Amino acid sequence: MPDKPKLMTRNEVAEYLGVPVATLAQWSYRGIGPKSIKVGRHRRYRPEDVEVWLDEQQALPEGGRRNAA
Repeated sequence: MPDKPKLMTRNEVAEYLGVPVATLAQWSYRGIGPKSIKVGRHRRYRPEDVEVWLDEQQALPEGGRRNAA
């Protein structure tokens, strides 16, 4: 099996993004943060999904919200 990057924990993603873990949890609850997956009872993040989400944030207008169509 080819080497895959390890899944990141909520703590690791929060540290990487420079936000509190509670903020990341709230984003997940509201469906506005990086895409995550459940592994058993644990929330995990693929590094590439975090990067895609970051790239999407750059494209957002000031204020950080897309207009609903």
